[in-house]
Amino acid sequence: MQSLSNSYELLEFLKTLNLIEKEPKYWWPSNDEFEILVGSILTQNTKWTNVEKSLKNLKSLDYLSLENLANSDIILLTNAIAPSGFKNQKSKRLKQLCINIIKEYGNFEKFKEYTNSSWLLSQKGIGQETKDAILCYACKQEYMVVDKYTARLLFRFGYEFDSYDDIQTWLVYGINENYDKIVKLYGYEISLNEIYSRFHGKIVEFMKRNPKD
Repeated sequence: MQSLSNSYELLEFLKTLNLIEKEPKYWWPSNDEFEILVGSILTQNTKWTNVEKSLKNLKSLDYLSLENLANSDIILLTNAIAPSGFKNQKSKRLKQLCINIIKEYGNFEKFKEYTNSSWLLSQKGIGQETKDAILCYACKQEYMVVDKYTARLLFRFGYEFDSYDDIQTWLVYGINENYDKIVKLYGYEISLNEIYSRFHGKIVEFMKRNPKD
């Protein structure tokens, strides 16, 4: 593969492939921000197709709202998310997260506006990747998600990092340093949140289509 000197060059390369042109603006396959929050937790250690089954079950129970999920029947909730695996663990953590959001922020709108990394990481079952997915896709904050696909793709270009934070720092630095170029690349005044959303989406879609290249 070609050599890269920064993350802007990676973004530029991926953009030429038109990987997510037909996807939603922010790539995540839902525009419902609470559904994104739930999906980001359900997708841990499973395939997205399994998450879609769980989300469909939750919709049928009318559980895809903060208040309804916080007040959900734990047995019904557990059975509904069974397709996503780790159903007992995930159901307890989802329900408790919703309860904690209401206690801390009052409602989902205020959560989206005021939540932060440290609060999310203090919640059971939320690690760095899930935290950043929630902040980026559900809260529309300026966070770049790093996942296993990201590390694998960068390794193909000869980059090895010691930690999640190191990968994220490298990605974010190249984007911020070349923001003016990115605006020209897209042809409009694109927000950092949208850049990070679409950049992550491009990485995921590229790796799905090129798993062994």
